[in-house]
Amino acid sequence: MQVDMSDLSPEEQWRVEHARMHAKHRGHEAMHAEMVLILIATLVVAQLLLVQWKQRHPRSYNMVTLFQMWVVPLYFTVKLHWWRFLVIWILFSAVTAFVTFRATRKPLVQTTPRLVYKWFLLIYKISYATGIVGYMAVMFTLFGLNLLFKIKPEDAMDFGISLLFYGLYYGVLERDFAEMCADYMASTIGFYSESGMPTKHLSDSVCAVCGQQIFVDVSEEGIIENTYRLSCNHVFHEFCIRGWCIVGKKQTCPYCKEKVDLKRMFSNPWERPHVMYGQLLDWLRYLVAWQPVIIGLVQGINYILGLE
Repeated sequence: MQVDMSDLSPEEQWRVEHARMHAKHRGHEAMHAEMVLILIATLVVAQLLLVQWKQRHPRSYNMVTLFQMWVVPLYFTVKLHWWRFLVIWILFSAVTAFVTFRATRKPLVQTTPRLVYKWFLLIYKISYATGIVGYMAVMFTLFGLNLLFKIKPEDAMDFGISLLFYGLYYGVLERDFAEMCADYMASTIGFYSESGMPTKHLSDSVCAVCGQQIFVDVSEEGIIENTYRLSCNHVFHEFCIRGWCIVGKKQTCPYCKEKVDLKRMFSNPWERPHVMYGQLLDWLRYLVAWQPVIIGLVQGINYILGLE
């Protein structure tokens, strides 16, 4: 019996489509169980391969992951006509491309490290604040507080989820770009080598992150900026070492590679959430970059095997 969908309300149309889907897939329980097994097996195998790739070839893994995170949302943006996101994506990409270009030049201009860390620290703070506001908007909607401002639940939830997405996505993206730029700049300056010994000897009056002179002693209060001494006794500009650890995702000394005690560096309890936020962004990288690829692979396997 044919049903004229145009005469039905949206809710009734959804129910009819739902009933048709159930009728179509009735008796396919064995097929569905096979599809679930394929999904689980693909997730396990993909996770093992990604872990091995990251451990054996971290540079190529990070570059491919960064490229996917940068490009994959663009496909959905154009497909779903999210023009606001596209405009912000283009602006972010243009400025980040310029900053990355400056960071990879040899010889390195003296002002470049500060420019790089200031840009990515700015994006980090904006993404952090945006994510917090988005999370609060979602929670307020769940508790019904949006009604106090006469805002529809669907509008409030869309607003919160959009801000949460913007904050988390650009937070992940800027940290990976910052890590890549930090590696290039530190290797160019010569006090840091990802593998092996540094090419220059570090004196107490030079910051290994930016390569510039340190004019304020650790025990003194600086007018523009203070200095910071790690547990390995190497001294840095406070802005530089914080940018190296927070934005550049490094947890070792830029010179001797000794482990940095982040709890000691962020003794202020208000600053410690930044560390947890950074760990959350690292976890979301896998979700943004590789989850669509794995789901696409699962769908391809199901198509080849004739499963639906």
